[in-house]
Amino acid sequence: MKNIAVLTSGGDSPGMNAAIRAVVRTSIYNGLKVYGIKRGYNGLIHGDVIEMNLSSVADIIHRGGTILRTARCEEFQTEEGIKKAINIADVFDFDGIVVIGGDGTFKGARELCKRGIACIGVPGTIDNDLAYTDYTIGFDTAVNTVLDAINKIRDTTTSHERISIIEVMGRNSGDIALYAGLAGGAESIIVPEVDYSCDEVCRRLLQGKNRGKLHSIILLAEGVGKATELAEEIHNKIGMEVRVTILGYLQRGGNPTAFDRILASRLGSKAVEALLNGESGRVVGIRDNKIIDEDIDKALEMRKTFNMDMYELAKILSI
Repeated sequence: MKNIAVLTSGGDSPGMNAAIRAVVRTSIYNGLKVYGIKRGYNGLIHGDVIEMNLSSVADIIHRGGTILRTARCEEFQTEEGIKKAINIADVFDFDGIVVIGGDGTFKGARELCKRGIACIGVPGTIDNDLAYTDYTIGFDTAVNTVLDAINKIRDTTTSHERISIIEVMGRNSGDIALYAGLAGGAESIIVPEVDYSCDEVCRRLLQGKNRGKLHSIILLAEGVGKATELAEEIHNKIGMEVRVTILGYLQRGGNPTAFDRILASRLGSKAVEALLNGESGRVVGIRDNKIIDEDIDKALEMRKTFNMDMYELAKILSI
């Protein structure tokens, strides 16, 4: 093992830079030459590769986004595109590649592994939708971004005695809504994993109003539907004024939290160690606060289990 490369792919997440930094510096510490592949698999196909050194990753641990940039690459999903990527890997004599991203990124790494390129995956996505690991890089930061928004929106919602629906990201995972909703004291948390009734939401809103509550906050995960449609339905049913805030890509930006910086550093370093130990087709993660690695096929087949205990707790505390 002499040459290692690192790339970020798919949606960016806070903490990716900390992971890149860990990969680069752990590689150099172990006497390896390390390269950065820009713009994910698109960069690998087109040879957008730079050699990295200690200075390349100076002062980036606190920065959001990814210094290597990221892009989605439809060409890489074809056999011809994969062959181009392998040719570039051969040209630069890559002995292994660390790929940072979500499930789509891991599927790309799996294809490279099948064709003889050693790859280790690092989970970088705010959605926290990978079942094999308790947390993904960027999730904690996204939750805190949503929590900050809840705190600010509550101020104006209270002043005007309104209902606010906050739509958050997460694709088909409700973890961002659940964690931020519990921490922010949301009256209702609506997620893809649990069926909901608008009538029940309305009943909770009226019960709060009747006991003198000045405001109500509803968190809606994007995988359920549109906040604007829910707002209209609530207004039509009970006549109360509803305002909608869609946080969107705001949740992907910002300085990563201490948790995400530490997690990214541990996982990035673990990925390099795995390559040095001759491993391939593995993904690193955290389980019960211990850094683990899992077979990539098994990891992608696992189904995420929603934390119903936390969901029920949020309902109890919001009465």
